[in-house]
Amino acid sequence: MSKEVILFASEEPQSLKSVAAFLRDLADRLDSNQVILRKGAEELTVSIPNNVVLEVKVEEEAKKRRTQRSLEIEIEWYEGEAEGSLSLG
Repeated sequence: MSKEVILFASEEPQSLKSVAAFLRDLADRLDSNQVILRKGAEELTVSIPNNVVLEVKVEEEAKKRRTQRSLEIEIEWYEGEAEGSLSLG
């Protein structure tokens, strides 16, 4: 059984405008295949291959008094995997 290790994590309230600006900046940095994440003194450099899996999911969870919704955008890849061309199955 594999074990998940969290290399970097951040969760903080922000305005939607700030989130949109962060996502635009992230998209621009993805073009260089490298992203540097910083929070305080913590820093992680992530090299991202040209071919990845993009997962977009909207979830809804009923809480006691309110309903919580989330939009998740996840980019996945396997470390060290040889890059191949993208195709549909």
